[in-house]
Amino acid sequence: MSFRMEYPRPQLVRDAWLNLNGAWQFEFDDRNAGTAQRWFDPSENFSQTIQVPFAFQTPASGIHDTSFHDYVWYKRNFTLDSGWYKKRVVLHFGAVDYRAWVYVNGHYIGMHEGGHTPFSFDITHALTGEEEQVTVRVEDPSKDETIPRGKQFWLEKPDSIWYTRTTGIWQTVWLEAVNPVYIHQVKFQPDLDQGSIGIEVKSEGYGSEELDLDIRISFRGVPVIQDRVRLLQPITRRMVNLFGLNIFRTNFHHAGWTWTPETPNLFDVKMKLYDHGVEVDCITSYFGMRKIHAENGMVYLNNKPYYQKLVLDQGYWQEGLLTAPTDEHLRKDIELAKELGFNGCRKHQKVEDPRFLYWADRIGFLVWGECAANASFNSDAVARLTKEWIEIIDRDFNHPSIVAWVPLNESWGIPMVKSNEKQQYHSLAMYSLIHSLDDTRLVISNDGWEMTLTDICAVHNYQHGRADELDKYEEFKRILSTKETMLASKPSARSVYADGYQHRGEPILLTEFGGISYKAGADDGWGYTSAQSSEDLVLEYERIMKAIYASKIIYGYCYTQLTDVEQEINGLLAYDRTPKCDMSLIKEINSQWHLRTV
Repeated sequence: MSFRMEYPRPQLVRDAWLNLNGAWQFEFDDRNAGTAQRWFDPSENFSQTIQVPFAFQTPASGIHDTSFHDYVWYKRNFTLDSGWYKKRVVLHFGAVDYRAWVYVNGHYIGMHEGGHTPFSFDITHALTGEEEQVTVRVEDPSKDETIPRGKQFWLEKPDSIWYTRTTGIWQTVWLEAVNPVYIHQVKFQPDLDQGSIGIEVKSEGYGSEELDLDIRISFRGVPVIQDRVRLLQPITRRMVNLFGLNIFRTNFHHAGWTWTPETPNLFDVKMKLYDHGVEVDCITSYFGMRKIHAENGMVYLNNKPYYQKLVLDQGYWQEGLLTAPTDEHLRKDIELAKELGFNGCRKHQKVEDPRFLYWADRIGFLVWGECAANASFNSDAVARLTKEWIEIIDRDFNHPSIVAWVPLNESWGIPMVKSNEKQQYHSLAMYSLIHSLDDTRLVISNDGWEMTLTDICAVHNYQHGRADELDKYEEFKRILSTKETMLASKPSARSVYADGYQHRGEPILLTEFGGISYKAGADDGWGYTSAQSSEDLVLEYERIMKAIYASKIIYGYCYTQLTDVEQEINGLLAYDRTPKCDMSLIKEINSQWHLRTV
């Protein structure tokens, strides 16, 4: 098996890097004695071997132990090329669930809290010049309901909608060699209406009075822009007119240079940093010219109404749980979803690997970005969710595929939000925080029901019944038929809006429904309704979709779900991604949305 050897940060690529995935020493620390006993000392060895970046609960890790172990340790030796010792060396972690303390050659480097976002440390001062060693201590409180845990169950065995936990390192660990002055971060903000791209560059180690940044933008190998700017401060912002006084200005919208799922056009970027005329850094990146906004009760993509046909994607795999076994698995999920006729996904209760977003950008696939939710509400839960969202947007801002953010789902972590003013403030705060960090995307305040301020009225409704439950189906159709009946409905006995809030004209989308279970393999499970054969699954899907297409006010949907996950067998694909039916028939049904009676 490949151990995820692809470059892990596709939005800022450098040549000098070293992947640390693969075999690491590993130890459970159930008595939490490791720190006191100095397990971080280079002389200490651990008794087990784990394959990083797979959590110990997974088969791919080589351990496959799903019992509770809240404290675990990792250790790995590595060697560096001699040229690396002339530079600064940065250690990167894609994600470690939930708290991580890092040591290099026995020296404490730093810690990070948050199970789904990346972090880095400059480890230059701790290197020896010989064989080096990195040690990681992890704490993952299995039963703590205030940490953002998403679908990870706080009981030992998965049940209902809750899945096996992921503890420890679950995304790529890697090293990078940089000069004392280097490009730390790049953000791109497209302005489709003006035909320009805003570029923000953060430089690390700034101090020289003669730092110059060379920016080159191309499209399909053809140069578009070359710009050179003197860096007078650590953060430099630049607005570049892509079209100028040439064919781009007059022909852009007709030449197919915008980004959509149907035409995923991307601009390539190369940046070079010079200190006193000497090149000290070179990175490559990309961006897409894409605009998303809501108007007249519809979602617009690049100033045109766009009907979103989304599928709920949990992002779990049999071999690796939250970790895709290979980069190809991430790409394949997008390709399969598109083969089924979906143009995007709601990435449910998970901050997905940046490589998934890279393929969504490249292949053309809308993504609603979501975060693992807390299960309970208190001040700690508020602080933890807030911190994760700041880091999520910092990581994923550049991806054109992401068109919406979903900070809260079905009142998880805010169970009294309908009438509790404090929890309503939290919903409002998350909505406002995200917009303050990113004004280029839509924000759904509480996907499902009991919304406060929101850019999309996102409603969940699984009450379509079985094929023989005609009364339920007719009621489902009636609720979906008009704005008044939709807003007055009570999905799962919950109001669509929280007390004191109401619909303000935002687009209405049905963002969870379906969940048709069909046992295609040996494992038993459940769904919201059921089918007895592949043919029956297609008929059930078509029956439910006809009710949606008959609606005069629904302008998009998200079907539950793409794949089976553990005990849930309500995917259009099995857990191993085997199709449960003829995918072309589902695609044909998804293609009939334009026939709806609006």
